[in-house]
Amino acid sequence: MRSLTLTDARRLVILAGQLAGPRPRSLLEVVERLARVQVDPTAVVERAERLTLWSRLGAYDRDELRRMLEEPPRRLFEYRAHLLSVDDLPLHRPAMRRYPRADLSRGSYVEEWLRDNAGFRAYVLGELRTRGPLLSRELDDRAEVPWQTGGWNDGKNLSRMLEILLNAGEIAISRREGTQRVWDVFDRVLPHADDELPDPVVAVELLDRQLRARGITQSGWGSALEAGSLPFRDEAEESLVADGVAVPVAIDGLAGDWLAHADALRELDAGAWQPRTTLLGPFDPLIADRERTLELFDFRFRLEIYIPVAKRQHGYYVLPILHGDRLVGRIDPALDRRARVLNVNAVYAEPDAPADAWPAVYEAIGELAGWTGAESVSLPNLPAPWS
Repeated sequence: MRSLTLTDARRLVILAGQLAGPRPRSLLEVVERLARVQVDPTAVVERAERLTLWSRLGAYDRDELRRMLEEPPRRLFEYRAHLLSVDDLPLHRPAMRRYPRADLSRGSYVEEWLRDNAGFRAYVLGELRTRGPLLSRELDDRAEVPWQTGGWNDGKNLSRMLEILLNAGEIAISRREGTQRVWDVFDRVLPHADDELPDPVVAVELLDRQLRARGITQSGWGSALEAGSLPFRDEAEESLVADGVAVPVAIDGLAGDWLAHADALRELDAGAWQPRTTLLGPFDPLIADRERTLELFDFRFRLEIYIPVAKRQHGYYVLPILHGDRLVGRIDPALDRRARVLNVNAVYAEPDAPADAWPAVYEAIGELAGWTGAESVSLPNLPAPWS
C-alpha cells in the first residue's frame, strides 16, 4: 500500500487528465487518453466536447475535429453522447450487441416496442441503406405503436427509433449539419467494425483505459456506455490489481480504498508536474465524479442548467477554474456572438483561493474569449481576494 499526500493525489489526477505537464500534441491524443469525451450541444460559450478539448490543448482548429469525425479515414466517432476513438470500437461493439437487453431502466420496453414496430424499423434501415445519409426530417414516422413511457419523449417515435438503432450499432452519425445529425447505416460510416473480443478482455481493457484517464479512484470504477453493468467488471479489477496496473494507495486524511494507475504514479514520480491555469467545462471529466471532486479538491460542483433561475447558486453554464493543483473558483460566462463579447456574468473565488491567482485566471479567460471569436471580455466586480 503506497501512501500519497492529498497534494500528490490531486496532482496525479490532474496529470492523468492532461491538465498539467506538457500539452497534448493532438486532438486524437486527448480523446484516446481520456477514453471518452462527453458530448453536449449546449453552447452558451461552446459545446461541451469542444470545451473539454480546449482545456487541454488550448486553441485548436474546430474543423480538424469535424474532419476526424466525418471524413474518411475517420479517427473518432460519436456513440451514446460521447466522442470515442475508432481504434477502441471493438471495445464498444459488445455494448451495442447487448442493447437493449442490458438497459436496466427500460430494456424490456424497448424490446417490446421494437417488436411492435418491426415494419417501422425495417423502413428506417431500408431508407438509409438505399438513400442515405439522411437527416431525420427526410424520414417518415411510420410507427404502428407510439412511444409512451410517461416522459418528454412520448410520441417522438422517429427520434426514438433512430436513437435505439444508434445504441444497437445498426446506424451511426455520418456528419452534422449545424446541430442536426445526419444518419447512415453503421457499416458505411464505420466499416470493418466487427472485430470480436471476448467479454473478459473487453472488461480489462475498458477498466485499464478508464483508470488511466482518472489517475486515481476508489474501487468499483468502470463501466460500458450503457445502462446495464459491465460483464466481468469485478474480475477485471482483480486482474488489474494482481498485475500491478491498479495500485492500492492510501491518501492522507481520506478514508476509503483507493486505486491509482501505475503509469500515473510513474509519471508523477518522474517529475512531470508542470502546473497550468485553465477553465473547465461543466461536463469535464476532472469534475464528472462529484464525490471524488469533493473529497480530493474540497470543491462542490453542481450542474445548474436544469435548475430554475431563482434556485441557482452560481449560474447557468458555470466553468470551474483550475489553478495548478487546486480548483480555486468558477465563472459564469456567456458568449455574445453578434457583439463578439465574452460576458462574464459572475466570478466566484473559493474561500482559500490565492490572491495571486487572478492574473493567470484572467489570462485563461482571455484565451477562451479569443478561441471562441470574442474580441473583448466584459467582467463583473471581482470577489475577494481578487478585487
